[in-house]
Amino acid sequence: MSCPTPPEGLVALGLVPAGPVSFLDGVGLVDHHCHSVAAADLDRPAFEALLTEGPGAASGTSAFDSALGFSVRRWCAPVLGLPPHAGPDEYVTRRAEIGTGPASRALLRAAGTESLLVDHGFAAEGLLGLDELAAAAGAPVGEVVRLEAVAEDVADAGVDAAGYGEAVAGEIARRTAPGRRPLPVACKTVLAYRAGLDVDPRRPEPAEVVAAAGAWLPRRARERTPLRDPVLLRHGIWAGLDTGLPLQLHTGFGDPDEDLHRADPALLTGFARLVEPLGVPLMLLHTYPYHRQAAWLAQVFSTVHVDVSLAVPYVGARSRSVIAEMLELAPFAKVLYASDAYGLPELHLLGALRFRAALGGLLEQACATDEMSPADAERVATLIARENAHRVYGRLPT
Repeated sequence: MSCPTPPEGLVALGLVPAGPVSFLDGVGLVDHHCHSVAAADLDRPAFEALLTEGPGAASGTSAFDSALGFSVRRWCAPVLGLPPHAGPDEYVTRRAEIGTGPASRALLRAAGTESLLVDHGFAAEGLLGLDELAAAAGAPVGEVVRLEAVAEDVADAGVDAAGYGEAVAGEIARRTAPGRRPLPVACKTVLAYRAGLDVDPRRPEPAEVVAAAGAWLPRRARERTPLRDPVLLRHGIWAGLDTGLPLQLHTGFGDPDEDLHRADPALLTGFARLVEPLGVPLMLLHTYPYHRQAAWLAQVFSTVHVDVSLAVPYVGARSRSVIAEMLELAPFAKVLYASDAYGLPELHLLGALRFRAALGGLLEQACATDEMSPADAERVATLIARENAHRVYGRLPT
């Protein structure tokens, strides 16, 4: 049985060799969680700031001196007409000569992604709008509705404490209605950043919501205080669950706004028990370095699904080991592809390229050791790359 052919254009660019390569090479990816890309040209400091989850590289150092930075120079440079391993200054200069628009189109389309499910509720200023992103990527875009952003919008529009709970639930229902465009496909919470995952998982009582809103709304009006109250965060999460759409939850690796130990997905065990009877899919994003805990949750709860999105481009060639560790326990029907790319189209490409190479290599190894037949390997590749997303989300953009 022969393997599928590589995505169009990658052979010509030198990103993959000609001929059969991997069980993933001919499969379109559903990126079930990502963000948009920068609209403006980026100088080197601005580009490097998007190569790290922190505030930037330490003084006297470069964010290019990382697994991710070296991956950009090796794998993204040929897309922009540069030789592999082009230097950082050469890369950024070439990117500016081409222009952000054409560079973004080339990088996004080289990823071979068939649809993008996008959270546009975080730091969206300066990023392409969802329609513009779809045009650049040459792929349809669905919207992931960030629950905390909805709650803050409701507060900013003006509401009293007594009406807050109903207003937030109503706005979440409105934004997730199936007739909207871009198509809403999921809700998302950043509870891990705002309060940690170790909060009471139960739906709060209406009186609790009124009291908490009465304390937060004046601070929001005066100081633009972000929503961090655990009661109000839980209210938004349960309102999201009421829509019946999959609920995405940030876990694991992220920026310094979170306390990493409070982003361990194992802390969601009690919440998963409460959601299990509802049948609403819980999508654990990122998960690294707790991907084995996430895999256990996917093994024991029918509603839990997982990815290792953000870590894949960041760990570079080690992505194969990370994905292998998740697949030790997570059922193949519970694992999805995502890039969690933000700001840089390079992250969209590297997420896809590293994922294809890592999972494809693992499946080839399983075939070589007779742990899996080629037909089963091809089926597993397609499940994780796209079919699981189609099954779980049900409605995807076209």
